[in-house]
Amino acid sequence: MINIKDQQLLFSENDFEGLIAGVDEAGRGPLCGDVYAAAVILDPNQPIIGLDDSKKLTEKRRAILAAEIKEKAMAWAIASSSVAEIDEINILQATLLAMRRAVAALSIQPQLLRVDGNQDPKSNVPAVTIIKGDSLFAEISAASILAKDARDQSMYEADRAYPQYGFGQHKGYGTKAHLAALAQYGVTPLHRTSFAPIKRLVEEAVR
Repeated sequence: MINIKDQQLLFSENDFEGLIAGVDEAGRGPLCGDVYAAAVILDPNQPIIGLDDSKKLTEKRRAILAAEIKEKAMAWAIASSSVAEIDEINILQATLLAMRRAVAALSIQPQLLRVDGNQDPKSNVPAVTIIKGDSLFAEISAASILAKDARDQSMYEADRAYPQYGFGQHKGYGTKAHLAALAQYGVTPLHRTSFAPIKRLVEEAVR
């Protein structure tokens, strides 16, 4: 693993001629739902205008770009780790597992990964970790968008199953509305019991 900090490249990628996949995740912070990851190999002959860190884009713009990425990329894959896996192995390890699954699911295997953040997923492909990489490299931006779009869609499904919790609005984050719904209705099977607010509610319920 090579770590890039403060936007300082520690090696010359100009000498690298293989396929590069961007990798990013979505859903580490929320109190419920699976964590998602995506891997994307962009096609240099089909540039996509407007790629950026998914958090900087509106939901509508993300959806439009997600469709374009799926249409134009050389290869893309989305994977997840379940709530049960998150609670069993912790959110960081579950996130890295989802990243490995996304990389393994690519129809074309890359020779290098550019991974957002500072954690190498330790797949069978060499990785470069890049702080704020989703704002620096188009392929990581694309992965960020696909992962976030997939995670949001899963929360709309959760909203249909449990409409009283407002998942469609807060996307599972610990907002005041979400915490109020938890206090009123209790914990669902979608909630991560290893996360402190949920663990506390579960413990109080069995007293």
